[in-house]
Amino acid sequence: MNDAIVHFNREDERKPLTNTQLSASTSVEEMIITALRNIYDPELPVNIYDLGLIYNIDIKERDVDVVMTLTSPNCPVAGSMPAQVECAIRALDQIDNVCVELTWDPPWDSEKLSDEVKLTLGLL
Repeated sequence: MNDAIVHFNREDERKPLTNTQLSASTSVEEMIITALRNIYDPELPVNIYDLGLIYNIDIKERDVDVVMTLTSPNCPVAGSMPAQVECAIRALDQIDNVCVELTWDPPWDSEKLSDEVKLTLGLL
């Protein structure tokens, strides 16, 4: 499967954290990471950020580009997860535009998990 740039304008079913739930000194990057930590893989009890699915977050003023992957090209949320990511980030007042690029290179593997997540999943 080729890499794809996915841009959605749908409303997300889950409500990410709003700015009122974050301190005034929180950076935009920290706000984005907090929002991503509210999105969970449907098959694992781990959020997508700590699962290692987010490869890059590029912030330019009020625009954000995210490069992410999924655990497998056959993942059942391949069609909806990028939209969830975009909606969660777009919900932040500091952000105007979000572009989510879904890539399979490099492929995700369990080495991208932190030791804490590996312990949670019983992999250590």
